[in-house]
Amino acid sequence: MFDPRDETAPAFDHARLLDVLARADATRLAALAERLLPELGAVEVVNSRTGLVMLPMRDSVLGTDFHLGEVLVAEAHIRAGGTEGYGMVVGRDLERAMAMAVVDAAASLGQTPEIRAFLHREACELSAADTARLCEIEATRVDMETF
Repeated sequence: MFDPRDETAPAFDHARLLDVLARADATRLAALAERLLPELGAVEVVNSRTGLVMLPMRDSVLGTDFHLGEVLVAEAHIRAGGTEGYGMVVGRDLERAMAMAVVDAAASLGQTPEIRAFLHREACELSAADTARLCEIEATRVDMETF
């Protein structure tokens, strides 16, 4: 199990950090952002908006990319503490996107034990949820040879 006091625990690379934050529990993410805000000082909001983005997919047979459709997202971009933070989440939750941007900005200054603990905890919960969903999907698979 992850020990938040362990200074040798691996830090998340930026892509993985954004992936976990985008899917993290909104309430816990907002609470973490509130605790990190005083460390960042003045915050300049560069963007806070909703919009549509294209959802890219890959054809598993041909290996070609295509756009499945559009997805509504909330996006936030901030400058604070001499760095920038970015957040984008599915849906219209601008507060959640802003919380993600705050945590991203704070993490770019250094992933503190509190940030690493949050990321590891959320990543474990997301992994367990993904595994459970895949098991549910697998249970619906039909083997046409025995049907």
